[in-house]
Amino acid sequence: MAIIKDISQLRNQILCGDTIKTLRVIPDNSVDLIFADPPYNLQLRDELWRPNQTKVDAVNDAWDRFESFDEYDQFSKQWLVECRRVLKEDGVIWVIGSYHNIFRIGKIMQDLGFWIINDIIWIKSNPMPNFRGTRFTNAHETMIFAVKNRDSHYTFHYKSMKAYNDGVQMRSDWDIPICSGEERIRINGQKVHSTQKPEELMRRIIISTSNPGDLILDPFMGSGTTGSVAKLLGRDFIGIERDENYTRVAQERISKVRTLDEDLLDYPLEKRDPRVPFGSLLASGLIYDGETLYSRDRKFHARVLSNATIVSGDAAGSIHQVSALLQGKPNFNGWNFWYVERDGTMVSVDDLRSLFIKKNYQNIGADV
Repeated sequence: MAIIKDISQLRNQILCGDTIKTLRVIPDNSVDLIFADPPYNLQLRDELWRPNQTKVDAVNDAWDRFESFDEYDQFSKQWLVECRRVLKEDGVIWVIGSYHNIFRIGKIMQDLGFWIINDIIWIKSNPMPNFRGTRFTNAHETMIFAVKNRDSHYTFHYKSMKAYNDGVQMRSDWDIPICSGEERIRINGQKVHSTQKPEELMRRIIISTSNPGDLILDPFMGSGTTGSVAKLLGRDFIGIERDENYTRVAQERISKVRTLDEDLLDYPLEKRDPRVPFGSLLASGLIYDGETLYSRDRKFHARVLSNATIVSGDAAGSIHQVSALLQGKPNFNGWNFWYVERDGTMVSVDDLRSLFIKKNYQNIGADV
């Protein structure tokens, strides 16, 4: 299959087919975020039974069976090579796995040139117990958060995730229950997909490392969690899934999702004003050569020189240096200290800076 040149033809579609072959039709450098939940290669040999002799509904699907580690490694390398090709230079990739496969995948990713930012531990607050009693209960999975190159300027909404976590810096251990209850998709009482991921997991990933309108790729779409949360949060998606039943379930699930209103998808915490030097206010005419600056209580004043420094008695320097010297402090924010008089009213230089930004910058956002 030839590469499709216009990525818009693939947006918001689930492509049913072999992952590696289908990845090859996606254009180079076209995807903002990849979330991959590949086969874990669990290597289960026997059926699992609980002590009460009921059978455990475990992962025993054909798609998780590989003849050897070498076969699994070759498969992993092939799909990761294609993911690296389609990922934008400033894009991000997340890969989730268990101890069965994540270390092998991590090595392959590093060998291919991916740069790992974090490994995130998903702590399952309600894990399946270990019925055989031969080892510790497997209560977590690991996610690799990586970028295409070491110098990639990737999206990361640090402040938003801090707010998400009640004002505390979000850590790399995420305590989230496994998918259950109404969220778990079942048909005739049976789980549709054995490894359906919880929507909160995807919500954190998508909010933290993408923006509304971005394109998200899931090369192992399964029951459609990535597409559902992407649509809810105003992102586009491309899913790849080789199982026709999973594809139908995912399409139906996603069709029922309504995208949140645009004002709910904003990132006001991440937005910040561009850096504007005091000299720009002088050059633009918002501050005048020779103008007098005042402290709010008029206790101090300074004169503006043509080179954007200010002088107050023996104190000379930037608006920050002089405000600190006058108060006997090691440093001080001059934007919050100095005022000018306009039509008998005191106006802060910080307000004049905001006016300059409003006149000269458009669409100020998280990437400024």
